[in-house]
Amino acid sequence: MTTDTTNLDAPIDATPPGHGRDRHRGAIGNLLHSIAGNPKALTGAIILGVFVLVGIFAPLIAPYDPQITGLGQGVGPSGDHLLGTTSYGQDIFSQLVYGTRQSLLIAFLVGGVATVVSALVGVAAAYVGNLPDHLLSLLTDIFLVLPSLPLLIVISSYIRQSGVMVMVLVIAVTSWAYGARQFRAQALSLRNREFLEAARVRGERTSYTIVFEILPTMSGLLVANFLGAAVYGVLAVAGLQFIGLGDISSISWGSMMHWAENNEALQAGTPLWDLAPGLCIALLGASFSLINYAFDEVSNPALRPPRRRRKVGPTRGPRTPRRRLEGAETTG
Repeated sequence: MTTDTTNLDAPIDATPPGHGRDRHRGAIGNLLHSIAGNPKALTGAIILGVFVLVGIFAPLIAPYDPQITGLGQGVGPSGDHLLGTTSYGQDIFSQLVYGTRQSLLIAFLVGGVATVVSALVGVAAAYVGNLPDHLLSLLTDIFLVLPSLPLLIVISSYIRQSGVMVMVLVIAVTSWAYGARQFRAQALSLRNREFLEAARVRGERTSYTIVFEILPTMSGLLVANFLGAAVYGVLAVAGLQFIGLGDISSISWGSMMHWAENNEALQAGTPLWDLAPGLCIALLGASFSLINYAFDEVSNPALRPPRRRRKVGPTRGPRTPRRRLEGAETTG
């Protein structure tokens, strides 16, 4: 009797087949289910979806070129100009529509860059440990204590004529540290989990383990940090442009508010030039915050609303069949 020993030396995969894919699908499914089942998150998703559609189809929605002048100075809202015109004869509605593009671009870029940096630094510090953990934690603490607003103003005053990407990098550099602390704390609780031990047994590289094993388990925290950084990016850029820093020659909500304030729009009879972009900034920030409710519920089960139990009526005794009652009446 012979035994087959051809595969005895083959490496044993401690991870079940499809385990990673199932984990990723489950996390994504939970997130989508949380958005659909949460009225606040659903409202935020609808608002964000409207802004995304407006930004994509801006040339089809805007009736005029946002830079064109000569449409009448300070004209009130009408059928030709839904929000009126500026003191330079530009259509306010067209500028508002085209400004959506830059605001969304800044929000997504700042959120993406800040989240990637904070996730990699925080998870790497917790997973590697020892000296790298101390150095990365020290770097994170330094950026945490730096005053972000004065630093943004100083840097923006030197890069006033730079493009959007420079502004995005500056804002992302000043906003990644807080998220890194959260990722480090979460990764410390996962260091000794079975799937990470299996990755070490298989001899996986540290970079692979961090990116493909640890980060997918933090989907809720990743999205929450992305949304928080996106809101911070929109408000930071709009605030800097409002005070005259950054690229105020571009069409954006912050530059609209800057030129409206310089021309005293509220006193000149064109309040929508100033109020419309401010309302859009508030709505965009509110949409990110509302969506964040759903992801907070996924990452923290204690925040999930309790399920309503169906009321159970009073218990009734066993019903006597009608035929038995009729038979009892006839015999009696």
